[in-house]
Amino acid sequence: MKDLSALMKQAQAMQEKLQQAQAKMAESVAEGTSGGGLVTVTLKGPGEVTSVKIDDSLMAPGEGEILSDLIVAAHADAKRKLDEINNALMREAAGPMAGMNIPGMPKLF
Repeated sequence: MKDLSALMKQAQAMQEKLQQAQAKMAESVAEGTSGGGLVTVTLKGPGEVTSVKIDDSLMAPGEGEILSDLIVAAHADAKRKLDEINNALMREAAGPMAGMNIPGMPKLF
């Protein structure tokens, strides 16, 4: 019965680490750029856009399509970076359980 008790304590500790990681993920911030820095998008938490910075040179008439493409690219860059940060936090929290495929449990990164 001692083994079961130890296993339950480990599971509880892992759950606490996962909750801490989720709280850190909610505060994670990533910045993505495109066009050599002409457009910058900042994302927070699960992907909330917190700011978009656009170089004045892109405000000229006829630059709308280029600007649109650059915003999408900057967002994709920021999202990729944010996902990397959040995945690292979850892998760290999962510890030795990371990557394990336990039947009936979601895969932990």
